[in-house]
Amino acid sequence: MKKTAELTEMSLPHSKRTARQSGFWYYARRNYDLYLMSIPGLIFLVIYKFVPLYGLTLAFKDFNLFVGNNILDSVVKSPWVGFKHFDRIFHDPQFINVITNTLIISLYKLVFLFPVPIVIALLLNELRIRLMKRLLQTVVYLPHFLSWVIVFGLFYSLAGSYGLVNKLLEAAGIGSISFFSDTHWFRALLVFTEGWKESGWNTILFLAAMTSIDPQQYEAAIVDGAGRFRRMWYITVPGIVPVIILVFVLRLGQILNAGFEQVLVMYNPAVYDVADIIQTYVYRIGLGKLDFSLSTALGLFESVVACILVMSSNWASRKFLGKSIW
Repeated sequence: MKKTAELTEMSLPHSKRTARQSGFWYYARRNYDLYLMSIPGLIFLVIYKFVPLYGLTLAFKDFNLFVGNNILDSVVKSPWVGFKHFDRIFHDPQFINVITNTLIISLYKLVFLFPVPIVIALLLNELRIRLMKRLLQTVVYLPHFLSWVIVFGLFYSLAGSYGLVNKLLEAAGIGSISFFSDTHWFRALLVFTEGWKESGWNTILFLAAMTSIDPQQYEAAIVDGAGRFRRMWYITVPGIVPVIILVFVLRLGQILNAGFEQVLVMYNPAVYDVADIIQTYVYRIGLGKLDFSLSTALGLFESVVACILVMSSNWASRKFLGKSIW
């Protein structure tokens, strides 16, 4: 049957044969086994990703949990109110403070932490002793696997009021600093702990990109007399530029995600003014005050802004650098 089908295809004119062979259904028939294998994944995607999207309608409704016989019935029967909750958001002084905190913390992390994994990857790539390289990679990866609760406990024991850091500061005559309750230091603490925990793990993409660089380029550079730093700057860095752009575009799309778990674990009422971000605000409003409509509107606003940022940054990268995700 397959041979007969191939002979039938060969008997067609070249233009029609090319059109048929480039179509989706032709490809689906030839690779039906792959599509059958993808069915469980598609079902999972529909049930857990697309069906819950109906819950976004809560942003445009006054949700009442008791108006229906169950949660889904309550969502359907809750009255439509249009953009009422978005109007509440944009006229709430507290939300202005929340969005400001989110942007400041995210920009701090982007500016100070984005180059760190690149630098670490470049340094690790220059190590020639394989055992030392693997050992250092393991050491810098390990903090990623610690939960933020453990990280908080670790840094609180070091930088807390009676921690080792403050003991050393007092011994030096500087005086103790309340890193966890001082509004001037708390954002810096968030940036530092984020960098300590995730910078090593984020080097994986850049190290993987470096393995795809042609070794002959390094050999030619050595013949031309280029030192290790010049080889790094003129061969390694340009070779990983596409990955750097990819990571930067994706990170820019998460500019309104300042680290929910980290902030939730580490902040306290003393630093709410500088540490309360969109995610923690949604958490307190949605679960604390049971205002699901307002929290859904906040989440939808964050998602729309993230989508716009990803698309605009990808467009800018394609226009000015000639490289982009799509």
